[in-house]
Amino acid sequence: MKKKLFLSITLFSITTIGFSQKSSYWQQKVDYKMEVEMDVKTYQYKGKQELVYTNNSNDTLRRVFYHLFNNAFQPGSEMDMRLQSIKDPDVRMFTKLKKDAKEKQSRIANLKPNEIGYLHVSNFKQDGIAATSKEIETILEVNLNQPLLPGKSTLFTLDFEGQVPVQIRRSGRNNKEEVALSMSQWYPKIAEFDFEGWHADAYVSREFHGVWGNFDVKITIDKNYILGGTGYLQNPNEIGYNYQKEDIKVVIPKKQKTLTWHFKAPMVHDFTWAADKDYVHDVVKTDFGTTLHFLYKNNPIIIENWKTAQQKTVDLMKFYNSFVGKYPYEQYSIIQGGDGGMEYAMCTLILGNGSYEGLIGVIAHEMGHSWFQHVLASNESKHGWMDEGFTTFIEDTALYELSDKKEKNPIFGSYEAYTKLVESGKEQPLTTHADRYDENKSYSVASYIKGELFLTQLEYLIGRKNLEKTIKRFYNEFKFKHPTPNDIKRTAERVSGANLDWYLVDWTQTTNTIDYGIKKVENATDGVQKTDVSLERIGRMPMPIDVLVEYTDGTKETFYIPLRMMSFEKENPTPEIKRTTLKDWAWGNPNYFFEINKNKNNIKKITIDESDLMADVKKENNVFENK
Repeated sequence: MKKKLFLSITLFSITTIGFSQKSSYWQQKVDYKMEVEMDVKTYQYKGKQELVYTNNSNDTLRRVFYHLFNNAFQPGSEMDMRLQSIKDPDVRMFTKLKKDAKEKQSRIANLKPNEIGYLHVSNFKQDGIAATSKEIETILEVNLNQPLLPGKSTLFTLDFEGQVPVQIRRSGRNNKEEVALSMSQWYPKIAEFDFEGWHADAYVSREFHGVWGNFDVKITIDKNYILGGTGYLQNPNEIGYNYQKEDIKVVIPKKQKTLTWHFKAPMVHDFTWAADKDYVHDVVKTDFGTTLHFLYKNNPIIIENWKTAQQKTVDLMKFYNSFVGKYPYEQYSIIQGGDGGMEYAMCTLILGNGSYEGLIGVIAHEMGHSWFQHVLASNESKHGWMDEGFTTFIEDTALYELSDKKEKNPIFGSYEAYTKLVESGKEQPLTTHADRYDENKSYSVASYIKGELFLTQLEYLIGRKNLEKTIKRFYNEFKFKHPTPNDIKRTAERVSGANLDWYLVDWTQTTNTIDYGIKKVENATDGVQKTDVSLERIGRMPMPIDVLVEYTDGTKETFYIPLRMMSFEKENPTPEIKRTTLKDWAWGNPNYFFEINKNKNNIKKITIDESDLMADVKKENNVFENK
């Protein structure tokens, strides 16, 4: 068995953030230095952290907050209680009490003292002087010994000790795929402070938010373990590894029990790693400057899938580069982590077993997060639809465009899922905090599906060309920042010239639905060979309307009804068909009337939104057929 190692010694340097927003924009900055020692027998670790924190805000900070995520994996924690009380708990976090029993119990509730997760901080100092701190489960509150003034930096130092939990979700040890260590959210991580204040959310189960900065991390671990994750390896020679073309050969002194792996990661907001004694490691060079690393178990059942997936991964990244913007780092790693799939800085941890199609689907989604979350770092907890929804959109677009057989675009399945959520009566606004959804399914459909439809409907509103320009401009202007919902809306407005505030409000801040219908089609009463068409707005949410008319002689024409509050006329999406632009439709009037210059007997069919890009919740009233 050949052991292979993930390795790159090229440092990525970002010399300027290049803010495109107004000069009033600011964001905090961090520089982490950490040294950690992992005991692979007890799964306990100890470390030291130095953090240079720069306050770029206009506020004087008198306290700071840290996340201690591992403390969630303890019986009776807030995560455990939420798991036990939510209507549709994550089945991966539950176990049957007895064989063949229907009753289930939280896996966290069953953890023994040597299986729980914990993360504790001691010896906290600010610029060498002790500061008082208080641990409140997954949050550490620190009262500074000196206020941190605007524009100033300070040095925080601390010691920490942790225990890696049996893997319940994401982070953990010895999971069902037998991966030894999946080390995500493992260190004391300072919370984000922005124009809204502190985002010191307890870890209940969902998403994360972090501060942009640089990481310098040294990990000391048993010499037999192979590591992969965030950052560039700095010391290949010191740890006895020599990189040669296709293989990474291992030369370790026999007396040496541990190795210290030294990584640096520039301009990221997270640091994750995984380790296993039995990782296979493949390195794939690309023609666009990014090296891809694949780390997976040496299991004959999965090797073929992982080998075959490598070229597809290259194709996916190339598509994302062209569709969104260039991936800014020199490497990316796909690592078998043994539990679902989750995006991290410069890497993802994903399930390794299963079908080839499933593996590609997870890679496509999690790697897509490298753009929508790990370059465009929106607040996942407050605006999960921006990272999950936008990632789902580019994932579906890429898989469709790269498929050999162009079957039904998966995007249209998202409309069906959204409509079912509306019909269930369980929909909550997209402004709902990720932890505060009544049910997991409501959260998932809202964030992944309704978030995706925000972009597909944007195509309906401003046209495909403007949508693609919006995505590229949004990426270029907000990379390495923390964009908000208003930023994507304003970008689309700047690109197209349309007024879109109403769209952002109705689609993301309410549960208003779209429902337009064809009310009546009849011959004109004045004896002229014309047809009168009456439309109605039934739902609260307004939209511009595309109407397709098909005639009995086989010809077609379209009618475009602009939305008054949008102050915009969309380019004809079907230039091969004659289009007539009608007077605009004001929201305050639920009814609209227009004429067709042909007798009703000459009309075969009239359809509202033939493209199906508008999320109308009642499609059956969108069609008139002359029978």
